[in-house]
Amino acid sequence: MPEPKKTPDKPASSPDRPEAGEGSGGVEIRVEDLHKAFAGRAVLAGVNMEVRAGEMVAIVGASGCGKTVLLNHIIGNLTPDKGRVLVADHERPGAPLVDLATLDEDALDLIRLHWAVVFQKNALFSGTVYENIALWLRENQRMTREQILPRARAALRAVGFKDDEEILDKDRDELSGGMAKRVAVARALSMEPMLMFYDEPTTGLDPYHAAMIHELIVVTHELPRPGGRRGTTVIITHDKDLLRRLRPRIVMLHEGTVFFDGPFEQFERNDSEIIRPYFATMEALHLRDREPPAPALGA
Repeated sequence: MPEPKKTPDKPASSPDRPEAGEGSGGVEIRVEDLHKAFAGRAVLAGVNMEVRAGEMVAIVGASGCGKTVLLNHIIGNLTPDKGRVLVADHERPGAPLVDLATLDEDALDLIRLHWAVVFQKNALFSGTVYENIALWLRENQRMTREQILPRARAALRAVGFKDDEEILDKDRDELSGGMAKRVAVARALSMEPMLMFYDEPTTGLDPYHAAMIHELIVVTHELPRPGGRRGTTVIITHDKDLLRRLRPRIVMLHEGTVFFDGPFEQFERNDSEIIRPYFATMEALHLRDREPPAPALGA
């Protein structure tokens, strides 16, 4: 029989769980009884989870288990068939929880000002690297080119581009897969968000640049946010090396629900007939999409 889900002990100082609008009590994300099906096939079948401010959480599970579908619900790109997703509203004092389903597009856009997402396929738009970084800063923070350039250069250096002037003028279509991934991370960093979401951040990278992204995720996670709050990080990944280096809280999906929720150390040692085979195949799942290493501009 599969081992039941493990839930980490609730900290003694944790407040009672608030309802939306009553103050988040340090909760950034709450997923309640989330269901989603496509063409009659249930992908999520009652997911419940909570992410607190300052946590680093990795969502793992076999291919097709619904990791990216869950992420797309959390960031408001999909609507649940049943259940709800609540997120902290950093536009309001105390960052109370709000139900995404109750928000119109304008209100959702205000929530998203405090998030940054690094998508699996990078989601860079046509144009130069500078334009990819500058658009959000110009449109949402009303920054000038003179204000944007130092932030863009710093973000690009952080992901390993030493010759940042050359990379700034590089067109998206000239980037290798690994370079595009690093640009996507740099763009997210430049937003200085409260929440960082990563969908397979190291897929397509050689070990050297994957390790660089691991370190970057940690550094970014620990940067102080406005008001002295800590940032929160959610990662979708098959990267076993990332998990071993970062040791985040692990949430494993299986058959549409949360099968395991706890520290990485418990996950790594778990002898469940569901977890052990998955853990053994994580490296193969991560490597299968890796492109051959290519010289990186300025690396």
